Amino acid sequence: MIVDVHAHWGPWFFAMDVAEANRATMDRYGIDVSIVSATEAVIYDAASGNRALDAWLAGTDRHYGYVTVNPRRPADAERDLDEYLPTGRFVGVKIHTDYTGSPVTSPQLREALALAASRDVPALVHTWGRSVLDLAQACLDTPGLRVIAGHMGADGFPYAIEAAAACDRLYLEPCYSHAPAGRIAAVVAGVDEDRLLFGTDSTLIDPASAFGAVAAARLSPSAAEAIAWRNAVRLFGLDITA
Repeated sequence: MIVDVHAHWGPWFFAMDVAEANRATMDRYGIDVSIVSATEAVIYDAASGNRALDAWLAGTDRHYGYVTVNPRRPADAERDLDEYLPTGRFVGVKIHTDYTGSPVTSPQLREALALAASRDVPALVHTWGRSVLDLAQACLDTPGLRVIAGHMGADGFPYAIEAAAACDRLYLEPCYSHAPAGRIAAVVAGVDEDRLLFGTDSTLIDPASAFGAVAAARLSPSAAEAIAWRNAVRLFGLDITA
C-alpha cells in the first residue's frame, strides 16, 4: 500500500498536457491513493481550482483532495473550507507560500493555519530552506494545528530534523527536484518514524525521484511501511486498509 500525500491534478503552465496523467502515473508506480491539490488552485485561482477538483473527485475512488487556501483571500478560504470539507472528498488544506506571496512568518499565513486547525484537518505547507523552522514555530503557536512540511525544507532538510524535534505536530514529506545523497536516511535517523510521510510532487515531478530517494535510504520494514501509508492513514483519518 502506498499513499502519496503530495500530488496534483490538472495541467501546469508548462508546454505540456498532464491533466489526465495522474491515474496513469499512479498505476505505473503502484501508488494506491493520492491526496491532490488542483494545479489551477495553487498557481492561479484557489476558488475556481477547488471547484473543478471537487467535481472531478466525485468520479474517482483513488483520490482525496486538499482545499487550496490563498492566505490573502481569507473570505474565499473560509467559504471553500465550509463547502468542501463536509463532502468527505477533501481531507486537508494546501498552502503554497511562494505563489501566494505569503511567507510562513506572515500574519496572513498564520491566520490560514488557524483556519485549518479550527477545521481539525492537516495543512500541507510549501517549505524551503530555513522556513521549515518558522513552520514549526507557527505550529507551536497554533493550538491543535497539524502541519506537513512539504519538501521537508528541500535543501534545508537538516532544519527539518530540528523542526520536527521542536514540534510533535509537524510531519515531513520528502519530494524534491534534486536527490542529495543521504538526505532521506539522515531525516529517518533523526525523526520519529511516525511523523514521516511519502510524497512525490506528481504530476509536476516524476515519482521516480521520490521512489529512488526513499529506496536509497534502505529503510527498515517498519519504517518503510509507516512512511508508505500507515502514517498518512492515521493523520488524515482515511478509511483504507492495506
